[in-house]
Amino acid sequence: MVGDTFLPSWATSRQPAGKGDLDVDTSPTTRELRRLAEEQAALRRVATLVARGVPPAEVFATVAHEVRHILGADAGSIVRLDPDGAMTVLAVVGEPSDEFQVGSRWRPEPPLALAVALRTGRPARCDDYSQASGAFVDATVRRLGIQSSVATPIVVEGRLWGGIAVGTQRAHLPADTEQRIAAFTELVATAIANAEGRAQLLESRDELRRLADEQAALRRIAVLVARGVPAAEVFAAVAQEVGNVLGAEATPIARLDPDGVVTVVAVGGDPPDELAVGSRWKPEPPLALAEVLRTGRPARSDDYSQAPGASGEAIRRMGIRSGVAAPIVVEGHLWGMIAIVGRGRFPADAEERMAGFTELIGTAIANADSRAQLTASRARIVAAADATRRRFERDLHDGTQQRLVALSLTLRMAQSTVPAALPELQTQIGEVVDELTAAIEELRELARGIHPPILSEGGLGPALRTLVRRAAIPVELDIWTEIRPADRIEVAAYYLVSEALTNITKHARASCAQVAVEQRDAILHLSIRDDGVGGADPAGGSGLIGLRDRVQALGGSIEVNSRPGEGTAILVELPLQPS
Repeated sequence: MVGDTFLPSWATSRQPAGKGDLDVDTSPTTRELRRLAEEQAALRRVATLVARGVPPAEVFATVAHEVRHILGADAGSIVRLDPDGAMTVLAVVGEPSDEFQVGSRWRPEPPLALAVALRTGRPARCDDYSQASGAFVDATVRRLGIQSSVATPIVVEGRLWGGIAVGTQRAHLPADTEQRIAAFTELVATAIANAEGRAQLLESRDELRRLADEQAALRRIAVLVARGVPAAEVFAAVAQEVGNVLGAEATPIARLDPDGVVTVVAVGGDPPDELAVGSRWKPEPPLALAEVLRTGRPARSDDYSQAPGASGEAIRRMGIRSGVAAPIVVEGHLWGMIAIVGRGRFPADAEERMAGFTELIGTAIANADSRAQLTASRARIVAAADATRRRFERDLHDGTQQRLVALSLTLRMAQSTVPAALPELQTQIGEVVDELTAAIEELRELARGIHPPILSEGGLGPALRTLVRRAAIPVELDIWTEIRPADRIEVAAYYLVSEALTNITKHARASCAQVAVEQRDAILHLSIRDDGVGGADPAGGSGLIGLRDRVQALGGSIEVNSRPGEGTAILVELPLQPS
């Protein structure tokens, strides 16, 4: 029994008062003084245990023995009142029956003193059990021959927690029994309150630790979202973090497709093959995912053992017993959901704790959509600008330029018909023709700057070779290409090199430059380097901002390295076939 396990050695050797040497007294006064001394000593022993913070079970066992001893009772017990109205035995001394043991649960009925004390919250006694009946009476009163019993409630911080009861085989217990037990019930209540306080403190610490871990996970995800990393990377990180925070065995994130099927886009933990990324499901009730699809609100299922249909069979085959799912809403529309699944029941606040992560996922998706729309818009602007350049170059070439060439030929013919007697007129016409020829050449250069025809006709290689030949400084050109990129990429690459060489000529004070073009893994790699003064600022007005905008609009990347005194290197990656 618990009492025997925790009881100090001094207590086990004692006999109830009224038996043995405790009956040998010289006078009532001496016996009363001895009783008071014994009682105070017992209270001190119990108080010492309470002050040391020993487990309540040890306090219960000790109190039951001490109370039985000082009252000369034949039996004693301490019980807890449970929420359902029944009581649970926590300590018992005397010679209990096999049925009345620590851990057993009972529902005693009046006139039993313990039943009255637990119902009223006040001390109670019963000195006549002749009319009492029931299983509890048989297991205690009848079995031990109890004639009289007293019970006192244990009140912890204003609430009825349980009670202490003692019984005797004599006619009745002393009239002050209730009062003498009260001091012990206060110590028991203090021990219980202290234990509950320690438990609450530990629970608070655990809660603070949980909140700290959860906030740290949310911060890590928020950093990824703020950095604008791809949504797939955010999905994978969220799945892992949520699984760790809530102790899930697998954490799938699924996108809702137009056909009502969900596609797994990320999964954390140790998922079965059926939940692999890319797998598609048609969730059916009672799966939590299906409820989220139906209502757009969080849902849970704590027992999939009876789930019907193919989904239920698949869930059981995966060893999943419970699940919680929360919707992912993007700009007011249900985008998908995140779920946690496992073999045990998840915390009651799991849905609420998942909400912070679903909000970050929604933000990441909205940001990704906005970036995609912005990139597409910029790409359309670049494409429209390139088309305008081509049209403008074609109009100049086929219109204005051809008219000026025809006018030049007409003047040449007119010059040839001027009489020899008018040499000054011939000279004047010749000067006009020369000026016109120079204007036509400038117009050709202007047209080539707007859009070189050779780029459309011959591709990037010939266009860059022509550009390098016309550069104001020596340029080393290396080209390794196998296939022609998309028109937009060729135009972008050409103008990147053209703008970079112009910047080098104007600002770098370089003696030479190197241009390299290479295709690797469906990516066009460009590098433009010079040996100039360096110090180029991408945020300045050197034309680098325009280069960066053009590259990013096509889904590429650009890196500028320009330390003062070490020249400048522009490294660009462009997709050969942008989406």
